[in-house]
Amino acid sequence: MKVSINFITMKIAFLVIVVLMVSPLMGIGQGYIRDTFSSVIVHRDPRFDEMAAKQAEINRHSVVSGPRRVNGFRIQAINTQNRDEANAVKAELLRRFPDQKSYLLYQAPSFRVRLGNFLTQKDASQLRKMISALYPGRGIYIVPDIVDYTPPLTEDDPKN
Repeated sequence: MKVSINFITMKIAFLVIVVLMVSPLMGIGQGYIRDTFSSVIVHRDPRFDEMAAKQAEINRHSVVSGPRRVNGFRIQAINTQNRDEANAVKAELLRRFPDQKSYLLYQAPSFRVRLGNFLTQKDASQLRKMISALYPGRGIYIVPDIVDYTPPLTEDDPKN
């Protein structure tokens, strides 16, 4: 037993001596190497600044002039359970008022035809009077709705 304990003790002693001899070399090797290239010089093309400015302008223009969904009003021309009747009224309104956008909505069991995108009730009331003259006796109403609104271009905005 005495031989095996001395052999294990010698192995441990040898391992400690090797670690003590190698560890200072590892510290020296890592600690004294200096970075001779500590700064980087970037030569940027000035055209990148121009492109970034153009893209910022395009983004600003698209946000300002693009269509938005806002609270507004539409004219409800019909509320029926007959799909064919609703489609016929929508087609007739499109034929008579091609500059107005029309919508066919379905909320079970009714089909509704709505016309226009108006910001105020006053704007919608003018068209409501014209539609009421075309369809007397029907309930033509101005209803609040979420409408598509495209702000007009100002003079400083580019046209394209």
